[in-house]
Amino acid sequence: MQIIIGLGNPGDSYARSRHNAAWIALDLLIGEEDWRLEKRFNALIKETEGRLFVKPQTFMNNSGESAFKVLKYYHLLATRFPNILKKDQELNDTLFVIHDDLDLELGTWKISNDSRSGGNKGVQSIIDRLKTQKFTRLRLGIKTPLLRQPIPPEKFVLQRFEKEELTALKGVAAKGYEALKQLM
Repeated sequence: MQIIIGLGNPGDSYARSRHNAAWIALDLLIGEEDWRLEKRFNALIKETEGRLFVKPQTFMNNSGESAFKVLKYYHLLATRFPNILKKDQELNDTLFVIHDDLDLELGTWKISNDSRSGGNKGVQSIIDRLKTQKFTRLRLGIKTPLLRQPIPPEKFVLQRFEKEELTALKGVAAKGYEALKQLM
């Protein structure tokens, strides 16, 4: 089973924030309807296109907990030592993580494989919990020239997208996801 995890923060106050770019993208790509809360994963899930889509409800910085629970449930982790991958197993063709990236311009995307978190605490949480960085990531750019004054990154990512920014995100999400599907 292929698992696509979109990183974000639960709650209405974060719904259209830059940190939730992945959740916005998933809703645009596979629809806002029919997501269901799966308590054992502490995540919203939706199965479609033969894939499991996941929106962790743990908040961004603890996304690794939901990722771990999903992978363990689907027997993608070793059973005797559940904190490590099965021998010689890589998640490159199984686990896909979609997240915002402050280093990329809005309207751009990049696919990364077997790479460090780049400062994204949600990605770092997954790396720490799974004890590997051997998975594929779709990074959605959120850096924008609309920012009129310097602001700390942790505050910038929690700001809401402007209407024109959401339009740019829609276009890049579709293109990035199509490229990601070529790897699946």
